[in-house]
Amino acid sequence: MSTIELKKELHNYIENADDQFVKMFYEMAKAYMLQKNKDKMIAEGEKDIKDGQTFSLEEAKEIIKKWNP
Repeated sequence: MSTIELKKELHNYIENADDQFVKMFYEMAKAYMLQKNKDKMIAEGEKDIKDGQTFSLEEAKEIIKKWNP
């Protein structure tokens, strides 16, 4: 089944579903997207470390001080 077909079927399920299904599906989709975003941030952080784009402990402390005046 193609992605387009899957999306159409999912839309149909949502349109015909009861409240419990819609809420459960929403929470599942939300959790998936949040995890995907976290995975992306981790990969970016690992790339920064590999590329040497890091801060010393003292530099990090100075940055944090600016967050909380």
